[in-house]
Amino acid sequence: MTTARRPIRRLDAETVERIAAGEVVERPASVVKELLENAIDAEAGTIRIRIDGGGIERIEVADDGIGIPPEELGLALERHATSKLAGPDGLDAVRTLGFRGEALAAVAAVSHLRLVSRARGEEAATGLESTGGTAGEPFLLARAPGTTVTVERLFFNTPARRKFLRAPAREQLEVVDTIERAYLALPRVSFELTANGAELLRLPETKYLGEAAAHVLGAEFGAAKLEVSAAEGPRVRLAGWLAGPSVSRGSARGLYLSVNGRPIVSRPLAQSVRVAFADRLPRTRFPVGVLHLSLDPSRVDVNVHPTKREVRFEREAELLEVVRKAVRSALVGEGAGKAPPGPRDLFSAPAPAFERPVPEFLTATPSGTLPSTRQVRLGVVRSAPKLPGAGTRPELTLLGVVGRLYWLAESGEDLLLLDQHAASERLLFTELLAGSSLAQQRLVSPVAVRLTPREAGALSEQATLIRSAGFEVEEVGGGTWWVRGVPSYRGKIAPAEELPRLLAELADGGGPAVPDGLVERRAASVACHAAVRAGDRIEAEEMRKILDALYRLPGTPSTCPHGRPIAIRIPRTRLDRWFGRSGA
Repeated sequence: MTTARRPIRRLDAETVERIAAGEVVERPASVVKELLENAIDAEAGTIRIRIDGGGIERIEVADDGIGIPPEELGLALERHATSKLAGPDGLDAVRTLGFRGEALAAVAAVSHLRLVSRARGEEAATGLESTGGTAGEPFLLARAPGTTVTVERLFFNTPARRKFLRAPAREQLEVVDTIERAYLALPRVSFELTANGAELLRLPETKYLGEAAAHVLGAEFGAAKLEVSAAEGPRVRLAGWLAGPSVSRGSARGLYLSVNGRPIVSRPLAQSVRVAFADRLPRTRFPVGVLHLSLDPSRVDVNVHPTKREVRFEREAELLEVVRKAVRSALVGEGAGKAPPGPRDLFSAPAPAFERPVPEFLTATPSGTLPSTRQVRLGVVRSAPKLPGAGTRPELTLLGVVGRLYWLAESGEDLLLLDQHAASERLLFTELLAGSSLAQQRLVSPVAVRLTPREAGALSEQATLIRSAGFEVEEVGGGTWWVRGVPSYRGKIAPAEELPRLLAELADGGGPAVPDGLVERRAASVACHAAVRAGDRIEAEEMRKILDALYRLPGTPSTCPHGRPIAIRIPRTRLDRWFGRSGA
């Protein structure tokens, strides 16, 4: 059967407008982004945003900028009409956030839009309303100088796009993220967000980037931040604040980058920061902080993507090296002032160079020995408790615990290191996927925690998951919440302070190192924050139960859900090589 050939024809203007709008307007957050950029370019000092239904039903952005003259109001809703670009040469050195003249036209094409503006020097404001890109007659009304754009019923005329939007709570989270990124790129502007009639976010104007970062990233970041600065010639500057290794995220979304005041997404820049942290963070954790890059606009191509968030740099390798060295310098400086080991310290000699141990779960042949539940100090071998072999699990002689995290054991002549957190995390992850709920421990006195707007949004969106994870939470107001119950697992309770960290990961969709779907990523985040942790004291018998349960799992997994090894084997032959034993 032959299909009849379809002739080439021109698309009608309405279809062209909707396609163009789809390149710029992906969701409510992208509308907010475009409107914020216009307000900032208009020299606004304060920007107020109001949303309903996550921005799906209504978005309003009001600023106190220079406004639009009445005679230019209609042009503002036309495609490729802009005050920010005089000709083609301007594309080589864009100095404003917006420049294409697409934003308002694209938004108007897929919504009911109302534009009200009063230019400085005018006696009244002029308004214009548009439905699906068709504008009505202008009208006069009262307003202080500045501009207000109201967008209602986004995608009302493109139902296929509208049905693929996510739940209002998730869309609201994306709006919050967009506002925070704009603020951290240009904290001289204050932002206020009201959602469904309640104030959700207030970010004050500040001259200090570290202060702005603390507003967004929370008190934990503020107490652990490191200053980053560098210069390459007179026209390249890097400035910012990064959290030390003690504060990290399960995804790269905690790193806020900007160039010349524009929030950007740059995988190469983010990777250069991560490379600097390579020996300070596990491969499944990501740095947190804010970095500002200032350079000649002619070295930045901001016209490579419709949303303008991804950019391309001229001589990118040079910039990446500047960033890596500056971050590394800040990290090295963090340890400055610590006294080096004394010359007579037996363990001050540098460790011998060796290849990274390959994660390898316990596979020795089992044999029976007498069990013991007594945990002993490292090095007291004669009374060391033994865990008998069972099934495929080998016999273990527990020698002690290093840092209240790593169990040191012998298996035959080999040395083993076991991570108690990774082991219990993998077990708990599997139980959660099987439908289990964590036990809850009610607290005698509630613990107050402060949540950022993104964390509070994740709490609202994932309320059922948080309850099933064992947390009982009550809102107090002003960004403060009472934690009245916490997860309990194998006799250990999670600290209330784990709630904000869990919510931060859930706001990002859960741990990205988990290769499966969203359910698995969320389960991995919950398991990580509820499992036995570093510093928890557990008895040898409890460790045996955890290992027994792990060996009963299909395939005997060798890593935690985020990819960290549960156990590492160091063969006797390798120990002999490290110490230069003859015949090794």
